[in-house]
Amino acid sequence: PGPGWSLAATRIEVKMGHTNLANIVDLQKNTANIRNICIVAHVDHGKTTLADSLIASNGIISHRLAGKLRYMDSREDEQIRGITMKSSSISLHFNTDNQEYLINMIDSPGHVDFASEVSTAVRVCDGAVVVVDVVEGVCPQTQAVLRQAWLENIRPVLVINKIDRLIIELKLTPLEAYIQLQKILEQVNAVTGSLFTSKVLESRAEMDVTREPTSDWKTSGQIYDWSAGLEETDDSHLYFAPEQGNVVFGSAIDGWGFRIGQFVQMYSEKMGINSEVLLKTLWGDYYLNAKSKKIMKGAQSKGKKPLFVQLVLENIWSLYEAVVVRRDKEKINKIVNSLGLSILPRDSRHADPRVHLNAICTQWLPISQAVLAMVCNKLPSPLDITEERVEKLMCVRSRRFDSLPVQTQALKQAFLECKSDGTAPVIVFICKMFAVDSKGIPQNKPRPLTQEEIAQRRDQARKRLADKLANQGKQMGENSENPAANASTRGDQVPSQMEQAAMNASQQESEQKDHFIAFARVYSGTVRRGQKLFVLSPKYNPSEALAKLPENCSPDDDLLIPHLSSCTVQELYLLMGKELEDVQEVPVGNVLGIGGLEDHVLKSATLSTSPLCPPFTPLNLEATPIVRVAVEPKHPSEMPQLVRGMKLLNQADPCVEVLVQETGEHVLITAGEVHLQRCLDDLRERFAKIEISSSEPIVPFRETIIRPPKVDMVNEDIGTQQKVAVIHLKKEDQSKYPEGFGVDSDGLVTLNTPNKLAVISVRALPLPEVVTQLLEENCDLIRAMEHFNLSVKEGREVQEINSTTLEAIKIFKQKLEENLVGRKWRNAVNQISSFGPRRYGPNILLNGLKDYERPSMWQCLDKSSRDLGAYRDFDNSIVSGFQLAALSGPICEEPLMGVCFILEKWDMSYKVQQFVQTHHHSPTEGQTSKTEVCQEITSKENSLSNLNPMLESSEAQHGQIESNETPAKSSEAGQCNSGVAVTDCYGPFSGQLIATMKEVCRFAFQAKPQRLMAAMYTCEIMTTAEVLGRVYAVLSKRAGRVLQEEMKEGTEMFIIKAVLPVAESFGFADEIRKRTSGQASPQLVFSHWEVIPSDPDWVPTTEEEYLHFGEKADSVNQAHKYVNTVRKRKGLYVEEKIVEHAEKQRTLSKNK
Repeated sequence: PGPGWSLAATRIEVKMGHTNLANIVDLQKNTANIRNICIVAHVDHGKTTLADSLIASNGIISHRLAGKLRYMDSREDEQIRGITMKSSSISLHFNTDNQEYLINMIDSPGHVDFASEVSTAVRVCDGAVVVVDVVEGVCPQTQAVLRQAWLENIRPVLVINKIDRLIIELKLTPLEAYIQLQKILEQVNAVTGSLFTSKVLESRAEMDVTREPTSDWKTSGQIYDWSAGLEETDDSHLYFAPEQGNVVFGSAIDGWGFRIGQFVQMYSEKMGINSEVLLKTLWGDYYLNAKSKKIMKGAQSKGKKPLFVQLVLENIWSLYEAVVVRRDKEKINKIVNSLGLSILPRDSRHADPRVHLNAICTQWLPISQAVLAMVCNKLPSPLDITEERVEKLMCVRSRRFDSLPVQTQALKQAFLECKSDGTAPVIVFICKMFAVDSKGIPQNKPRPLTQEEIAQRRDQARKRLADKLANQGKQMGENSENPAANASTRGDQVPSQMEQAAMNASQQESEQKDHFIAFARVYSGTVRRGQKLFVLSPKYNPSEALAKLPENCSPDDDLLIPHLSSCTVQELYLLMGKELEDVQEVPVGNVLGIGGLEDHVLKSATLSTSPLCPPFTPLNLEATPIVRVAVEPKHPSEMPQLVRGMKLLNQADPCVEVLVQETGEHVLITAGEVHLQRCLDDLRERFAKIEISSSEPIVPFRETIIRPPKVDMVNEDIGTQQKVAVIHLKKEDQSKYPEGFGVDSDGLVTLNTPNKLAVISVRALPLPEVVTQLLEENCDLIRAMEHFNLSVKEGREVQEINSTTLEAIKIFKQKLEENLVGRKWRNAVNQISSFGPRRYGPNILLNGLKDYERPSMWQCLDKSSRDLGAYRDFDNSIVSGFQLAALSGPICEEPLMGVCFILEKWDMSYKVQQFVQTHHHSPTEGQTSKTEVCQEITSKENSLSNLNPMLESSEAQHGQIESNETPAKSSEAGQCNSGVAVTDCYGPFSGQLIATMKEVCRFAFQAKPQRLMAAMYTCEIMTTAEVLGRVYAVLSKRAGRVLQEEMKEGTEMFIIKAVLPVAESFGFADEIRKRTSGQASPQLVFSHWEVIPSDPDWVPTTEEEYLHFGEKADSVNQAHKYVNTVRKRKGLYVEEKIVEHAEKQRTLSKNK
């Protein structure tokens, strides 16, 4: 053994007793010694096992069960699957350096389907413990959790776990293991470094915005240096470095872990080396010169063992070799004696050597002591919250902090001071609601009786028995005298039994009911039971409410302000894993559970004593809900229970979405297959408590157009013959198009409104892929712009957008201009009228009208442009028509993507324009003309066809213009319209324009080559070489495409990166696990939309195609299959052959 074994005296003792509630309540009051942490990592990297070790240190569970019990996984399906599915909190007590600390620890899931649970955990914490498996290294979810921690401005520390795998599985030497540890550290620091670099460059760009650059900087030949600012920014505190004490090396399953500081303490005394010098050199390229007894640099170049290998790893390797590999009793006894440990005989005699190893390690280098000491020393307390984080939390929806009301800005000080006295305002953030069985509520739990209560009950029981015996004696005497009275008493007992049964039934019902607890953190003040607080929902705006709020208002007042309500705090709980403990009050900086808020809070909210507090910024949810299923009850009579159950599920899960479609289907939208299964199980067993049946997963698609292909399906150049055939085909199908429809060879489609008073021409073009991607990524910016433009249009008070968002919009516009180049896209960015669908989607409507100068979409960037241009009448109808067209395309009524519609002609009849002008100038004249026209209609029914168009267009226009002014006026106009609508066969003119615009967009879309787009998952699979072929077989069967395959250095593991259509992904994980005997498990994350190359309506037309595919083209057209599936589900027409009469073919041999 190495030199560490004789250091019995310097072994660090762990002083942690069994925690009790009173102790934790006392510790909650000392804010400086509170640490709110969450454990985050990729799936199966050992978070819950590490959490078990930390919990065992408080005596809540046995050390022997740590890693096997998985205490924080309280759900049955979590235990069966072996993965965490929800984040849960526990409070731990820890002593170090004569200080007592309270650690509120949250264990979070690592599976990608439950990434939203990580977001909720990270929001209420001040620090994160990032766990990395030393063999698998930095995985996709590790990067995701580091990014989430970064976005929430919380400080991470690192635990490199499963080092035992390097010894037992991979059988590496200590030197090889050291190189592997260095690699892992570099990988994690590379992720942190990239996040930091992007932040520095962003802040640098913001600084440059404030200083206006000279107009001719591009021409002056000056080169802009983007990396300027990186050199002078100090980033040393960001990175994980063992010498800084923010890295723990360990093995949670074997119960050991250490920071290098612990070994520095041991060796500095023994070797006589200054502890500070040893701390700097124990990790790194340093070695010990045996002759001069000095630490020298350059271990690698001189072929020497680094200090870390010699002093640390070799000791651990020799321990494993003695206990697990060779089971050398003499050597084990020598090690145990030199370390001064006391091992129980049952551990040393155990058949499994890992039990013996665990007993030695948990005493020599307990992982709980190393991790908790690191948490207390390196992670901040609630008092250390930064100004940047406070401003980020308070600025919702891209607002600037200085644009908030002055009273709201003053609350920033309350956040920073973290006071718990009566003067501080109470501010609590609820990050999620979670359901608890009524048996888990402290009030319903049977509690142990005290000695006095036991004695009291004993006396009562004796008294009752004595009374009963006395009554029996009396009754026997009376019965012999009066038998009739006895019968009446028996009759009285029957109703009392029925009452008892009814009481039992109601009690049972209340026991089955689920209670919702709010998972929250106090950011200021002290929350007390019975306190009244304001509930601020995520859409609440303190600036708008300020004008309506009376002075010194309190939560007791009845205030009718949108998104603001008040509630009483009924119950306060201390969260202890699956247990809840009742508390009377919770001071600032603590994590808590609040009961009785299910009627006030849906998923997240902010509670405060001040109505001027802004709601907190919404959570950064990493997972995109993509998998949909329709659910219905087995028995239709149970529909109300299903609806109620879905409401409860929506409240209990931060990521699930619940909606009722136009078809009346109840749909669940979840993040993935595992998440979907969990939601369906919860519906059946907890929330609806009924049998439900679910549809096949509903997979979303998108519709798009592409440039005309240059080659056909057999890679032959498309000749003129086919073009002629296509045009001929179009001419034949002209009969199905409406009257007034026209299409030219260039794809420009023209259509009249039904009343022939307007003509619209639209051309459809495919957007470049980069532009579509840009629009998708920047939907929040587009929303902010639309909100701003709407405020300007309606003449409301305009809220200025903050400088960061303005800069982002400027960059967004610049990127659009860079990517939309060429003759057909000239000035396209400034001509954008709208984005769609829902006004922020990946499709564009361009205003190509030469005589219409429309107000710019980019008004927020240039204040002077706000007064330029005016909206043309019925402009809103054109935009609405485009929105409808973009929402459901012609192939299978799915939303469009990457399509640009150019409005090239929009002519309205002179009558309409004249009528509009009269309405603009004199509304009273409009009123009289309307009554005159009405009289004329009643007297001359024959001339109805001539007058209708003009009448109804005037009516609609009257309503349309005034609707922009006040709601009251528009409703009056609507009433007038409805009075004359009976006489009109086409409906209001604005409605006709919407319908015509929608149809013309659809026809313009169909005039181009149409394609379907499928949602794609990126799939990362870690597997061994033996089963590589089987993994490829499963991928190719499901239309997957391998992007990259690489072997992890020093291991037998291959990492395969592939893309897979969401439509083909159901059952994929199970199939891979079955085919590879559990050696490979995939991680599926929604990535992007991809065009399916085949045309959904393709039929063979050329001679080569007939030869290759046959006349019927029997080979499966993937796009056509998807289209038919979607159309069938939506009840649309599907062209398919159905065999009505058929006979089984009998061969001659069968008939013999």
